[in-house]
Amino acid sequence: MMHALSIWLLAAGFFGAGLFNAISTSATQSDFARWGYPRWWGILTGGLELISAVLIAIPASRVVGLVLGAAIIAAAVLTALRHSDFSHLVPLGVFVVLIALAATSS
Repeated sequence: MMHALSIWLLAAGFFGAGLFNAISTSATQSDFARWGYPRWWGILTGGLELISAVLIAIPASRVVGLVLGAAIIAAAVLTALRHSDFSHLVPLGVFVVLIALAATSS
């Protein structure tokens, strides 16, 4: 039960984050620019998050989706730490826990 729940929460989380980043509001673009990324980086990140969500939801590609998702979250954690943007660490921590649960129970 915990395995299935962690997988679906993770897929939904990446899907929601992907949509948010892909829509790329001016505030999102400003955040990415403030962190030293091009303003369009949010669209790329959103696309990768959406791909990760789909891959995680499909059992045959779940491991690839988890690896992609872990890379995305690792980059986000490093960015937040490098720029002392600690408010982003709590939601990122939730993603880390869900990835760990999904990976260990797969």
